[in-house]
Amino acid sequence: MYPLASRMASAKPSFVREILKVANRKDIISFAGGLPDPSLFDVEGIQAATETVFSSNSSAALQYGATDGYLGFKQQLAAVMATRGVATVNLEQLIVTTGSQQGIDLVSKILIDPDDVVLVERPAYLAAVQVFELYQAQMRGIEQDGDGIQIPDLERAILECKKDGKRPKFIYTVATFGNPSGSTLSLERRKQLLEIAVREEIMVIEDDPYSELRFSGTNLPPLIALCEDIPNASNFVMYMSTLSKFVAPGLRLGWIIAPTELIQPLTIVKQAADLHSSSFAQYVAATYLETGRLNQMLPKIREAYGAKGNAMMEAIAQAFPAGMLEFNAPSGGMFIWAKMADGVDTMSLVKKAVDNGIIFVPGAGFFPDAKRSNYLRLSFATPNLEQIKEGIKRLARAIVD
Repeated sequence: MYPLASRMASAKPSFVREILKVANRKDIISFAGGLPDPSLFDVEGIQAATETVFSSNSSAALQYGATDGYLGFKQQLAAVMATRGVATVNLEQLIVTTGSQQGIDLVSKILIDPDDVVLVERPAYLAAVQVFELYQAQMRGIEQDGDGIQIPDLERAILECKKDGKRPKFIYTVATFGNPSGSTLSLERRKQLLEIAVREEIMVIEDDPYSELRFSGTNLPPLIALCEDIPNASNFVMYMSTLSKFVAPGLRLGWIIAPTELIQPLTIVKQAADLHSSSFAQYVAATYLETGRLNQMLPKIREAYGAKGNAMMEAIAQAFPAGMLEFNAPSGGMFIWAKMADGVDTMSLVKKAVDNGIIFVPGAGFFPDAKRSNYLRLSFATPNLEQIKEGIKRLARAIVD
C-alpha cells in the first residue's frame, strides 16, 4: 500500500457528502445538503453575460490570468462589499478564490502548523473543520446561542489556551446565519470580538456565504466593516465570501480580503494550488454583476428562502409534540438547527428516516471537540414548499412513531 502523508492518516470523508448520495434517490426528500434552489439561478442573465464575454473578451477570458484575480471582477466584488457596508476595498488586499472553501484551505496553509490551536464555534461549519483537521490543528469550541458566539466562553477558551502555554492561531466564525446553527452574531458581540482580537493579537476569520440571504430583521455589518471603529482591528480581521449561495455555485468563485502582510503568502499558496481561479468564470461573473441583474434577483431569492424557512418552522410546530424538537428561528440563510429532547441520538434515526423517505444531517459531526449527538441540521433551501411540508411529516413519523 502506498504510504500517505501523516496528516491524511485520520482523514475522513464528509458525512454530508456521503448522505447526499442517498439524497439523490427520487423517493427521498432531502433536508441534508445546503444546495441553493436551482430554480432561483438567473440562467437568462448568466447566459447573456456569457454571450457578451464570447463576443467581446473571448481571448482574455479563455487565457491564463493573474493569480489574485481578474481586475474587472475584483472591482465588481468591491461594489458587492459596498452594499455590505464596506465602503472602500483596497483591491490589492483582495484575492479571488475558487469558492470560499478554497479560501479556508489557503488560510489554513499559511497560518496553521501542526498542533496549533484554532478556536471555532460550537457547532462549527463541517467543511472548515475538515480542513483544520487535515492541517493537524487542535480545535477548541466556543459555545454559541441565537446571537452567535458567547463572549464569556471565548474569553474562557483563550484563558485555557494560555494556561496550556498556547495562543490561538485564529478564531473562525460564520457570523451571519451560521452553518449549521443559523445564528447571527449580534452587533455588540461583533465589536467585543474585535476588541478581544486586538487585545490578544488573534486573527479573526469571518466566513460570510449567507449574508445576502436575509429574509427578516436588519442587516448587520461584517466584522471588516467595523474595523474603522476599533483601533488596529484591521490587522486582525480576514474576510471571505462566495457567489455560490446567491448567484451560482457552479461558477466556483469566492474571495478573500486580508491584511496586507498576508497577501503575498496567500498569493504564493494560491499559485501553487491552481495558478488562478477560472478566467472564464471571472469574466462571466464580472459581466453579470456589471449588468445590475443581481440587484433585481436578490429580492426574489430572499423572498423564496423566507417562504421556505417559515414553511419548515410552521410544519415542525404542527407535526411535533411541544418541546420534542427545539430550535432558534433563523432570520436568513438556509438552515434550521434543531435539538432533540431527552438526548436522542440523531445518528440512530438516519436509517429510519431514509426508510420513511426523508434525509437530514445528524449533528454530531459539527462538534469538533465536545461531541453532542442530539442535534440535527435541516436545510430548507432546495426542496419546494410542498416537499418541505411533506418532508417534515415524514421526519415526524420517523422520530415520533
